[in-house]
Parts: sequence; structure tokens; C-alpha cells
Amino acid sequence: MRTVTVVGASLSGLYAARELRAQGFDGRLVIVGDEPHRPYDRPPLSKDFLTGRADEHQLALTDEDETAELDAEWLLGVRARGLDARGRTVLLDDGRTVSTDGVVIATGASARRLPGAGLAGVHTLRTLDDALALREELARVPRRVVVIGAGFIGAETASSCAALGHADTVVEAAPLPLERQLGADMAAVCAGLHRRGGVELVSGTGVAGLRGTVAVTGVDLTDGRTLPADVVIVGVGAAPNTDWLAGSTLALHDGVLCDDGCVTALPQVVAVGDVARVGGVRAEHWTSATEQPRVAVANLLAGRTVRTARSLPYFWSDQYGARIQFAGRRQDGDTVTVTEGEIADGAPAEGGFLARYERDGRSTAVLSVNRPRPFMRARRELIREADRPEPAPL
Repeated sequence: MRTVTVVGASLSGLYAARELRAQGFDGRLVIVGDEPHRPYDRPPLSKDFLTGRADEHQLALTDEDETAELDAEWLLGVRARGLDARGRTVLLDDGRTVSTDGVVIATGASARRLPGAGLAGVHTLRTLDDALALREELARVPRRVVVIGAGFIGAETASSCAALGHADTVVEAAPLPLERQLGADMAAVCAGLHRRGGVELVSGTGVAGLRGTVAVTGVDLTDGRTLPADVVIVGVGAAPNTDWLAGSTLALHDGVLCDDGCVTALPQVVAVGDVARVGGVRAEHWTSATEQPRVAVANLLAGRTVRTARSLPYFWSDQYGARIQFAGRRQDGDTVTVTEGEIADGAPAEGGFLARYERDGRSTAVLSVNRPRPFMRARRELIREADRPEPAPL
């Protein structure tokens, strides 16, 4: 290959560019990004950046030395609008085309929006520009803030708003936040963090609509209530950025469909990060974005799938001064037991806890709140357990 184009100046896109150079590619490297910014770290946007403890410089993932070492052409502030049928040309919104021998798709995902999102005071939090706009608004005066969605982004943002002194309410349509990931018992415990942080949690009801003419004034719930609001933050998930691939020969279904090695139907095109559905799974986690590029690039340069990228799922979230860490593959019916620390009054006690999930006598997952060292040991055990073959049926 003489030219490889990375579409998406994201975390996974940067890691793919690094891997291309590390694995010996010395040809032309083009990085296309729809934002005007060089790659930056997204997890702090809802935490330290929103509260003012971090600035843009601290979010940067590259410095001048690494930029020089990558020796890449950066095409920033321009969207890709198409990929030709053979995957050999990337079409850009400004009319330019990039002829290429290989493509790494790393276009990530965009925040889902609700009707009425055009009202002043309604925000999503996915990009640096989103965070800058929300931080500026929250800095003016104390506000009545309603956060829609109690997933990772919603919970972390609510935590930051509470720390800034705003009156906070979180609305979650599911009976419990993070129930799908953690199961009902542990989700109830983590929901207790909202209460302990002074934030009202309204769960088991959805949003019927947003009130306001020019600026938002309230949130109508499906149970008939209306929550007054000066600021509304919508955290109801993200959709993979695949619209630009319509008309290409790639298979698309909630992401770019790839095999276990991040390779698409075209061997010269691979996908990584939030936009990639690898082996049937699309994982919107930092670890996937950093681990998949090594495998994807190896397969891209080989012209076929020679390595696979099925690793043990892992995520973390910082909320109300607590670090939640989870690893493994929990399923309904797994038993969960607190093995270290304790739970008090429906929330993690001081010092946190470690809980293990089991199924048929085998460990399947581990959850930790403020127990990082025991969690890392348990995670290593899980990885070893996952590598063991299943016992033969009797």
C-alpha cells in the first residue's frame, strides 16, 4: 500500500495512525476529521473539563513531536461524504477526493437528539464544542438542570452539575440506571449514588417533550408531570456515523459490519471504535477504541484477517466521587455476591465494594466501586478464566 486514509480524527483514528507507523507502513498517511480539533480525550468532557479542572490543552492526545513522527496529512474540519464502491477513493464534503489503497473507518458516533433540541438551553455532550457550550452556560448563574438519560454520560454530567451547585434532576426511562449492564441488584446500589450526591432520580418514566418557545422552560414526562428546567442535557445514547457510507458496498447495521478482525466486506477497508460492529458487537468504550486498531491495522496491511479482536469487555465511570469499574459478560440469571467491602443504605459504603458475578460455577464478571486494586486483580483472573475452554458436557 502506498496510501492509507484514516477517516475520523478520533481516539481510535489516532491509535490506528500510530499502529500503521509502528507496524512498518511508511507510505502516505491521510487523516480526515470533521471537527477542527486534533484528536482529544473525550471521557474528561463530562467530568474535569465541565467543572473547569481541566482545559483544552490537557485533553490533547498528541503533541508536536508525535505529530511530526506520524508524518501525516491532516484534513480537519471537513466531513467525508462518500466511499467509492471499491473503497479506493474517499469523497469529501468540500469537493476534494482522496485516492487511497486502504481505508480505516473511525468516524465514531453522534449523540442522539430529541424533538425540540433546537431550543436554547438544550444540550448534548459528545464533542469538545458541545462541552465548551455547556460549560459556558453552566458558569453563568445557578440553574435548574434536567438530565435526560442516566447512562454513563448522563450520570457523569449530572454529577458535575451537582458539584457546580446546580439543582439537578435525572430522568431515566428504565426502572434503574445501568440495569442492562449491571443487573437489577447492583444497578439499584449505583442508583444510590445519585441520591447521596443530592440529585433527584426519576426512573421508570420517559420524556413526552420539551417545553419552551425560544429557550427551554421545562420537560414533560410521560407520567403527566412537568419538570421546570433552565438547562436540559440529553444523554440518550449515540448513533454510529455511517450515513456517509450509504451507496458503498459495505454492510451497515447499527455500525459498519466487520468480522472478528475489524475487516469489512472489502479487505482494504477496516473499521474501529464506536462505528465498528466487530463480530456482531458494537462497543462504545475507550478500551475498544484503543485495542481494536492494533488488530485492524495488522489485517489491513496483510490484506486478510490474520488476527482477531475479541477481548474481555471493560468500562469505567466516575460519578459523585466514586469510580465504578466493570469487566466481563454478565447475563440475566447470573448470581452476584459482594466479596469485599459493603453496601450501606442502598449505596456503596465508605471504602466501596467489590462484587463478583457467576454462572454455572464460573466467574463471568466483576464490579467495583472505589476498589481499583482488587478490581484489577479480579479482572486479570477473568481474562484467564475466559481463556480456559468450556468443560465438556457429561
